Amino acid sequence: MNPEPIPQPERGLSGGPDTGPRNVELDRQNPDLLTPPETDAGTLPNLKFSMSMAHTRIEDGGWTREVTQRELPIATELAGVDMKLDPGAYRELHWHKQSEWAYVLDGSCRIGAVDQEGRNFLEDVEKGDLWFFPHGVPHHIQALDEGVEFLLVFDDGQFSENSTFMISDFFAHTPRSVIAKNFGWVPEQLDRLPEREKYIFSGQVPPPLERDQVVSPTGDVPRTFKHRLLAQEPEHFHGGQARVADSTNFAAADTISAALVEIDPGGLRELHWHPTDDEWQYYISGHGRMGVFASSGLNRTFNYRAGDVGYVPFAYGHYIENTGREPLVFLEMFRNPKFEDISLSQWMANTPPQVAADALNLPRHVVESIPKTKARITI
Repeated sequence: MNPEPIPQPERGLSGGPDTGPRNVELDRQNPDLLTPPETDAGTLPNLKFSMSMAHTRIEDGGWTREVTQRELPIATELAGVDMKLDPGAYRELHWHKQSEWAYVLDGSCRIGAVDQEGRNFLEDVEKGDLWFFPHGVPHHIQALDEGVEFLLVFDDGQFSENSTFMISDFFAHTPRSVIAKNFGWVPEQLDRLPEREKYIFSGQVPPPLERDQVVSPTGDVPRTFKHRLLAQEPEHFHGGQARVADSTNFAAADTISAALVEIDPGGLRELHWHPTDDEWQYYISGHGRMGVFASSGLNRTFNYRAGDVGYVPFAYGHYIENTGREPLVFLEMFRNPKFEDISLSQWMANTPPQVAADALNLPRHVVESIPKTKARITI
């Protein structure tokens, strides 16, 4: 078996071999950085960071790692966390200043919350499900019998999972006399209170959902915090499919919208841009590349694979192409309750054809052949 050739920064007769110290594996993973397409030009901020390069916090019962503005400076609007919980383990009772959007990557867990009216929510979620907790609403997560891994997304690029408000930390920094007075307890009942935050910790797999339910006198939350994204019928395109979850079909998610995109081998997430917000991406499987146009003659191409985070600033034109042999699956997320994109081809098709033909030196009949409906994915 012939060894895989070592990629070189060469294009035709231009460039030359890199004979110095180098990370060949990184070059293989990023061929369009090593040898960019000839259409790339100028300097753009880095638009990629891998979860594999993020610091992992390991706890008794699971682990977590995050990509925030600290790791990816261009990512000002959203931040993400990859978290794994062992069977029965907890992400303890806590709350955030930011809203929390989540996608279950594998396994299953129980999620619970209580809002400002004392209305409660308790549900089980599994692979492909979403949840959303509004900012300030306290909640918890507990893995079921197979454990769980999920992606969390927060509507603030500077958010850090390491600086949330946790019930154990709150108790540890409140005088015990105050705690006893608040709950009508006696000091002897508080001897085993945690001395610091617990964050993630081991526990027993919870009982069936109906046995865990608590009946609140104020009722349940008026809008469910759970959405079954994979149960949603996708939009089908020649080249792939997409499922959009925003406030039109997941009413509780009033600050974050998303699309789960699947591109067939050789397919393309069409040339487009988003008219309202930056785009935060998480790649679930497959291999792809994204070309990003930043106006003023600036363009750059990045390569992505499972576990990578991508980012596209507001209004930058871009495409995403499947460069592998299996479907490319990724999430697009936005700090906006409504998912919106502008299709380059739909814009051109619904503009007087001679206008586009003159601008691009194209025959009029070529422009007239463009479909007037949005494709999103093509091949």
